[in-house]
Amino acid sequence: MERTCLAIILAAGDSTRMKSSTSKVLHPIASRPMIAHVMDAIAKTDISTAALVVGRNADEVGAAASIGGIAVESYLQKERLGTGHAVLAAREAIARGYDDILVAYGDVPLLTDAPLRAARRGLADGNDVVVIGFHTDNPNAYGRLLVKDGELIAIREAKDATDAELAITWCNSGLMAINGRKALDLLDRIGNTNAKGEYYLTDLVEIARSLGGRAVAVDAPEVEMTGCNNRAELAFIERLWQERRRHELMLSGVTMIAPETVFLAYDTVIGQDALIEPNVVFGPGAIIDGGAIIHAFSHIEGAHVSAGATVGPFARLRPGADLAAGAKVGNFCEVKNAKIAEGAKVNHLAYIGDATIGAHSNIGAGTITCNYDGVNKHETHIGANAFVGSNSSLVAPIRIGDGAYIASGSVITDDVPADALAFGRARQEVKPERAKLIRERALAIKAAKKGGGSL
Repeated sequence: MERTCLAIILAAGDSTRMKSSTSKVLHPIASRPMIAHVMDAIAKTDISTAALVVGRNADEVGAAASIGGIAVESYLQKERLGTGHAVLAAREAIARGYDDILVAYGDVPLLTDAPLRAARRGLADGNDVVVIGFHTDNPNAYGRLLVKDGELIAIREAKDATDAELAITWCNSGLMAINGRKALDLLDRIGNTNAKGEYYLTDLVEIARSLGGRAVAVDAPEVEMTGCNNRAELAFIERLWQERRRHELMLSGVTMIAPETVFLAYDTVIGQDALIEPNVVFGPGAIIDGGAIIHAFSHIEGAHVSAGATVGPFARLRPGADLAAGAKVGNFCEVKNAKIAEGAKVNHLAYIGDATIGAHSNIGAGTITCNYDGVNKHETHIGANAFVGSNSSLVAPIRIGDGAYIASGSVITDDVPADALAFGRARQEVKPERAKLIRERALAIKAAKKGGGSL
C-alpha cells in the first residue's frame, strides 16, 4: 500500500494474572518473546514505524520488539486508565501525521499480517475506523459487533448487551485501524463516564459515526486473536502455534511420525523429505536439509544438518554443530561448535566440541575432545579417513592427520601425523593373586570396625 502507517502496540501490562516478575509480552512462544511474533506480523504489512506503549521491563520489551527493520519508539504508560488512554501515550508519534494508525496488542502472538492488511484496506476505502473482529462459538464476555447495512454501529460490552445482542457471535478482538488524519481528534473525544472511570478505545466507533464518519468491521480467524493472560493460556497458545507450524511443514513435504511430540522454534527450517521421529525438540537456529533423518529424543539448536545426514536417537546438537551430507551423530552424543564432514561418523556416547572432523573419519564410542582448560576453549582438528578408537580423550589444541589411527583408551596430548598410529595409555600389568589380597584386607577392615576393634 502506498499509504503511510504507524503501528501502535500496547504492551504495558503488569503480568498480574501471569503471576510473573517479567512483563507478559516477554514470555516466549516457540522460543521467542510473544511480542516479537506480533512485530513480525506487523513488519509483513510493510509498516516501517511502530510506537510501543510500555510499562515494566520497558528496555527489554523494546529490544524484543525491534525486529524486521521496523523503527520502534517506546512510550511509557505511567497510569492504567484504559485502552484509549494507552493509545494516547503515543500522542507524539500520532501527531506526526500518518494515513493509517494500526492498534495491536503485544500478547496476541498467533496474529498474521492478513487481518492487518484487511483493516488498512478498509481505511483506504474511506472508513474512519476499522475494527478487526472474529466469529466464535463461545462469545462469553467478549464485546459484540453490532452491524447494520454493512456498517459497524457500535461495540456492545457483554455486561451491557440485550439478549438479542448476546446472541451475536461476531466479537471484538480489540485490534483496530484508525484514520490517521483524524486519529487525535477522535481519541481526544473519548470520555470516561463509565463504572471504571476508564477511557475505552471501543468508543471510537460511535464517536466517528457521530461526526459523520463511517466504521466497519473485518473478519479474522478466531485463533489469530487469541490473547494471553496467564500461564495456562500461554501453554494453550504454544500448542496452537506448534500445531499450525507442524501442519505447514508436513504440507511442504516433511515427514513427522508423531507430530504432536515434535516441538519447533520460531525459525526452525526443515527441508522436503526430511524425516523427524517422535519426541524431537528444536531450539532456535536449527536448519535441517531435505533428506536428513532426526531420530527420536534428539535436541537440536543452532545447528545445521545436511541432506542424508542422521542424528540420534538421544543426541544433542548445540550451536555451531554442522553436519555435512551423509554424516552421522549417533545415540547419546553431544556436538558443539564442530564441523562433521561428509560421511564422518560420531558414534555413541561421544562429545565433540570446538572441532573439525574430516570426511569419512570414524569417532569411536566414548571419545571426547577435551576443549576447555578452565579458562579458554581450544580446537581439535581431525583429518579425513582417520580412526579414533573408543574411550579416547583428545586434549586440545591438537591435530590428527589424515588416515591416522588412535588406539582405544588413549589420552592424546600431542599432534599425530597422517597415517600414524598413536597410543596414549599406560602399559598393562598383571599382578597374580593381588585382587584376592585386596578383598581379604577390605573384609578384615570392615569386620574390625563392626566389632569395635582395630587391626
